[in-house]
Amino acid sequence: MSDRRATPLLRLERVTCSYASTPVLVNVDLTITDCQFTGVVGPSGSGKTTLLRVLLDSVRPLAGAVHRKPGLRIGYVPQVDAINWSFPVTVAECVLMARTRGRILPWRSQAEKAEVLEVLERLGIAHLANRHIRELSGGQQQRVFIARAMLGRPELLLMDEPTSGVDVRTRHEVLHLLEDLHRDGLAIVLTTHDLNGMAAHLPHLVCLNTEVIGAGTPREVLTADVLERTYGAKVRILEHAGMPVVLDDYVARDNVVSLRRTGA
Repeated sequence: MSDRRATPLLRLERVTCSYASTPVLVNVDLTITDCQFTGVVGPSGSGKTTLLRVLLDSVRPLAGAVHRKPGLRIGYVPQVDAINWSFPVTVAECVLMARTRGRILPWRSQAEKAEVLEVLERLGIAHLANRHIRELSGGQQQRVFIARAMLGRPELLLMDEPTSGVDVRTRHEVLHLLEDLHRDGLAIVLTTHDLNGMAAHLPHLVCLNTEVIGAGTPREVLTADVLERTYGAKVRILEHAGMPVVLDDYVARDNVVSLRRTGA
């Protein structure tokens, strides 16, 4: 994706949002292009979900401006732990439920069935089309909701904490899937708390705590200074296999003391 000219999809210009009298976002400047794969990191309550809602146009800024490409198609994947997985639907039915607006007939057309199957095949879960959603693994559940978002053939995919509460294997599966979708031409913006497992592997990061503290590559953004200003706590940065690794300063100091006591 980096070998072609980037085209802006969305641009936030000094955007400010608040709930009641509490500021959530303040003077946020952010440009999203069609070549982008961005992770937004920050503590709870830092405005990450509100930022996604501004990009979705479901929250209007109190001040500032949002410029978007005309006719921009956006897909959205919510946090899967907020989903009722006992709802009696199959994978194919769950995906098709995203196609409700403008439908006339209550049943699926052959064209819709074929479109759903095409999306499921692209995400590697076509064999699960008739399985109940409660029977899925964490990684499969995430793929189902990505499929729902992909049914509208979006240019930009927004995801809220896609690896929250999943194991390491599932996190890797989701990350590899998103990398494949990005290589196919999909712009992606996601929020995450997972600095080491997820954020460090993304090509572009935004550190957010009401305002944008830093933006750039993981090496540029995952620094002690930027993260301390983002999270309000000291951290230490190590390097492993060419990647930055973030350690809580208290844990880092405790490990050093343990090593000294054992003579290591």
